[in-house]
Amino acid sequence: MQNQTGSQATAYKTELIRRYWDYQEVHFPAREKFFDQPRAEGIRPPVFRREEAWRNVIVSPEATSQEIQSVLAFVPAGERHKWFRSMNSSQALTQSVFGNLAVYGFLHHLAELQSDEGQSLFGEAQGSSPSFQMEFKVNHLGEPRSTSLDGYISGDYRVAIECKFTEMEFGACSRPRLTPRDSKYELEYCNGSYSRQRARLERCSLSSIGVLYWRYVPLLFKWQSAKDLLPCPLNKNYQLVRNVLAIGTKADGSVSIDDGHVLVIYDERNPAFQEVGSALAAYRETQTALRIPTMLRKCSWQRITEHIRRCGSLPWLTEQLALKYGL
Repeated sequence: MQNQTGSQATAYKTELIRRYWDYQEVHFPAREKFFDQPRAEGIRPPVFRREEAWRNVIVSPEATSQEIQSVLAFVPAGERHKWFRSMNSSQALTQSVFGNLAVYGFLHHLAELQSDEGQSLFGEAQGSSPSFQMEFKVNHLGEPRSTSLDGYISGDYRVAIECKFTEMEFGACSRPRLTPRDSKYELEYCNGSYSRQRARLERCSLSSIGVLYWRYVPLLFKWQSAKDLLPCPLNKNYQLVRNVLAIGTKADGSVSIDDGHVLVIYDERNPAFQEVGSALAAYRETQTALRIPTMLRKCSWQRITEHIRRCGSLPWLTEQLALKYGL
């Protein structure tokens, strides 16, 4: 089954790469001006030159300079992910969709959609443009590096938006991947279990350096913090759990299971999000462990794009999403 999933993933990515190069040929015929290694067809996705990176975000062909800057402002250059310049970038896709909906005042249309599980996509959140941010920093979990939410709707009811595209998994905990060459190895290496290791008093190596995950996990999840867990439930579900904690906890230390949820957006074609896929398995495990499972919801890029298309809000956007990504 693993080999089959691997071949499906290869076919999925190969088809996208073919589409990207076709898109480049039509929309950026002067390829040497805009792209690194501009003639690497079939090998990898097109990658924009650093100074042209903003062009990976879809903007209206009739947009004013101010409108373009408003869309781009959602992700300042310093907040761009490592692979933002690649056409595979989920961050650039997210900025193209949500940035334009917010700038042109159509974000509320997505509130009409339901998640795959049948709940409102935004719950009780207004989903208005002024309440939307990208790369929102969560600073109250004691993390050395703050959780950054792909998308965030603020207010009395909050929504964290986690956007995936070609990624084959959610982010895992980095501590089991430390090696003796890492400066943190002696103090923070973990074998993937929630248990006392290496003479630490805490079961979680992150707890031992002041990270507050396990202060809140038992309040939002069914996982218990007072006993060993093998494997640690945060190991493979780390990114999803961080998103839930970001929404379920507040700066004053209070916890609420009723004031927000996490929305995962994914590509239906990605084998990792199909049956027996690793990302879907992590999603289901995390959702099942929640005390209130509706705190975690999902919806595909395809359903979102089709809804925008039916609303007739930004026809140029849905046209470009179809051409570039096949959405």
